Amino acid sequence: MSGNVNRFLGDSVARTIVKLIVISFIVGAVMSAFNWYPLDVVYAVRDFLVNVWETGFAALGRFGDYLVLGAVIVIPVFLVMRVLSYRR
Repeated sequence: MSGNVNRFLGDSVARTIVKLIVISFIVGAVMSAFNWYPLDVVYAVRDFLVNVWETGFAALGRFGDYLVLGAVIVIPVFLVMRVLSYRR
């Protein structure tokens, strides 16, 4: 059983706990230096996703605007060409 746990953790249980404590301390010190809090990270990720969501729909809106703008010229020209070629 101990071999399975060590294989899962990648090292012995004690060494893994010490590594996690050291890394947690370093990350906590860096976050404290930048005055970051865990909820700030969550809010930043949420704001990023909301911004991507809104920007994506804005891009689709611009795509639709370009489509309509081009269609105002292309459709009448296409119809005129079809009418003129129909006579032949």
